[in-house]
Amino acid sequence: MSPWIFLLFVGIFDAGFYYYAAISTANAARVAATYTSDGLALGDSGLACTAALEEMRQLPNIKTSVNSCNALPLIVTAQSVTGPDGGPATQVTVQYRTVNLFVIPGLPGQMTLKRTVQMKQRL
Repeated sequence: MSPWIFLLFVGIFDAGFYYYAAISTANAARVAATYTSDGLALGDSGLACTAALEEMRQLPNIKTSVNSCNALPLIVTAQSVTGPDGGPATQVTVQYRTVNLFVIPGLPGQMTLKRTVQMKQRL
C-alpha cells in the first residue's frame, strides 16, 4: 500500500508546483502588461522583462540564474497593437518552462506555459 501512497504524494506535489507556476506566469503577464500600457512605454519589451522577472523570482529556475527574457526558461515579448476598441494597446506574452521534478511514466517531465495579455493604453 505504501508505494501507492508515495506515488499519490509525488503526483500531488507535482500538480501543486505546476499550478503555482501557472499562476505565477499569468500574474507576470498581467503585471508586465500593466507596466507597458503607459503611453510612453507602450510595447516596451525591456520594461516587460523587468516586471515579469520580479514577479517570477520565487520560481526555482528563475531565482538567481535568469537575468534576461529572450531564452527559455523565460521568454517575454511586448508589442504595441490595436486593441479591440480600435485604440492603442500593448500585448505581452510570457512563456515559462518549468523545472523537471519527478518523472511519472506517461506524464511530461516539464511543461511550457504561455500566457498572453492585452491592455489598452493608459494616459
